[in-house]
Amino acid sequence: MEEQQVLGVTQVNEMVKTILDGAPMLQKLLVRGELSNYKMYPSGHHYFTLKDQDGALRSVMFKGSATKLRFQPQNGMKVIASGRIAVFPRDGAYQLYCTSLSPDGIGDLYVAFEQLKEKLYQEGLFDQQYKKPLPAYPQTIAIITSSAGAAVHDMIRILRSRYPIAKVKLLPVRVQGVEAPAEIAGAIRFANRHQLADVIITGRGGGSMEDLWAFNDERVARAIFASDLPVISAVGHEPDVTIADFVADARASTPSNAAEIVVPDQGELLRNLQSMGGSLNYLQSQRIEQLRLQWDKLATSRVLVNQMAYVEDKSMMLSYLQQRFGDVSANILGRKQQSLAVLASSLDAMSPLKVLGRGYAMVQTKGGVIVKNCGDVAVGDQINVTVGDGILHCQVSEKETIQ
Repeated sequence: MEEQQVLGVTQVNEMVKTILDGAPMLQKLLVRGELSNYKMYPSGHHYFTLKDQDGALRSVMFKGSATKLRFQPQNGMKVIASGRIAVFPRDGAYQLYCTSLSPDGIGDLYVAFEQLKEKLYQEGLFDQQYKKPLPAYPQTIAIITSSAGAAVHDMIRILRSRYPIAKVKLLPVRVQGVEAPAEIAGAIRFANRHQLADVIITGRGGGSMEDLWAFNDERVARAIFASDLPVISAVGHEPDVTIADFVADARASTPSNAAEIVVPDQGELLRNLQSMGGSLNYLQSQRIEQLRLQWDKLATSRVLVNQMAYVEDKSMMLSYLQQRFGDVSANILGRKQQSLAVLASSLDAMSPLKVLGRGYAMVQTKGGVIVKNCGDVAVGDQINVTVGDGILHCQVSEKETIQ
């Protein structure tokens, strides 16, 4: 009986690795599953598990592949992973070496767009309170876009037609490709640092979502939000919406529309000026007519025809007022005299002398105290009796009380 060869653990793992590496069907796999235990390590490598209802598959995505992701993978997300199956000899476990990852059912660009949109929304970058007003009459406009595209020529043509007195400064950048976001964000910061304009327009013509992706980049969004100069986002056509549109101070449906909203129309301004000029002329003519009527009225007035008329009128008024004053004073004095007579008559009627004149007398002690009853004096007391025409000095010789 042939003796069976005994293999080491490493040898077995290497044999399995060789077999798996030699299987073509395991080298280019597309695996559908749900992300679980997703972790990103400082090294830049991503480790996760793909699972479905009945199984699980350990997976790894190295840094070189992970940097190409355009969305943020999250646990529970259904994805399609592409890669190869291989064994790591050290621990004997096979796993999927993933080279790309995309959401299952929707594109990775759409997922990345929604994730960044939600992130910036939660941070408040879309809040209306941060939107800066556009200048009504900008003197200088900075356009940040590609110098080779049709969009910039359309904008310059419209700006020259609508408002030729505004200066236009073009900051040429790439608007598509890996380098585009950094160039766009850098141009926005440069325009702010050197205060190149009163307002910024940034954007490009239409295209696919991939073509417009530079304006969905977080760097561009944050540069727009940090801009002290108001920014108009003008990306693509009417249906196209980018992150830059949400962050910008104003959104234009197209680059041409941005040129239309950033400046007034000189034709409309001229019509407004003509209208205002007509209104001013009408108001001025009305004012002149009013002044002319006032002049005519004054020119025929008595005070100007006869210079002494004013003095005569005032003299007559003074005489009239003097007469009125005299009448009023006499009337008041008469009422006061009449009132005084009534009061004097009442006072006289209440005078004790009137009472004495009718035969009554007033009895006082030597000290001047009025005697009201017999008990106020004693027999022999001196008393004074006041009658109508004088005073009697008497002595009490006898008292008699009347019951």
